[in-house]
Amino acid sequence: SDPPIDYLVGDYLAEVTMGLLAKKRGVKTAKGGTGKGAYIAEFVTSVWAPLMNDILAKGIKVVVNSGGLDPVACKEHIEQVAAKAGKEVKVAAVIGDDLYSQCGHLIKSGAAKEFALEGERETLPGPKSKVLSMNAYLGAKPIVDALDQGAQVVVTGRCVDSALVLAPLIHEFGWRWDAWDMLASGSLIGHLLECGCQCTGGNYTDWRLSANTPNGGWSNMGFPIAECASDGRCVITKPPGTGGLVNIHTVGEQMLYEMGNP
Repeated sequence: SDPPIDYLVGDYLAEVTMGLLAKKRGVKTAKGGTGKGAYIAEFVTSVWAPLMNDILAKGIKVVVNSGGLDPVACKEHIEQVAAKAGKEVKVAAVIGDDLYSQCGHLIKSGAAKEFALEGERETLPGPKSKVLSMNAYLGAKPIVDALDQGAQVVVTGRCVDSALVLAPLIHEFGWRWDAWDMLASGSLIGHLLECGCQCTGGNYTDWRLSANTPNGGWSNMGFPIAECASDGRCVITKPPGTGGLVNIHTVGEQMLYEMGNP
């Protein structure tokens, strides 16, 4: 009865999340247990483990940024769960975003610059400040590379949220890297999906219309599904039998939320 999907994507990393994970850097009891940092272990225990058999049986590919500060450790955890169940799965870890070890050099050399937008500025930490994490936002390219090489599951650290959706579209439809309209459309689709139920009524001005919908309303919110075409168009829907709401307003407000000042 489940709608057929080709990709399951998950965005786990807010800016504050990176700081929380960084506080566990070097702690051997950190979630993930690697002692090198931390990843979102709940993806493995609460999503991958219970859904693995269905995911593999249906040939669904998974793209998630649950790697946090240690994508390799998250990859190994996924593989351990699969091996314990007698399953084989090809998992790729995308690395290269973690610049923590280079933080002092990047600030001192001027390579790292303060953030400025619309008249607001955020100064860089001073020499006496304690920096918890420093990460670059990677894009869709390494995810596409992993999918092109046959990965069934791709785990990243910090990457552009929308890249989790853009990359599978580039891989499936063969979009060129200079096909700007297609890349823009794929990025927009990613922005619509990245915050989950915000697109299905969780970020809606007329929230009462969404909260009190049939099938449990907000207590049983349906995550958004994008039905995508090679020309860049998509239809946003959600699984049958779930609460929440999908209309031009819920989708439009999520788009504006992601875009900032239009």
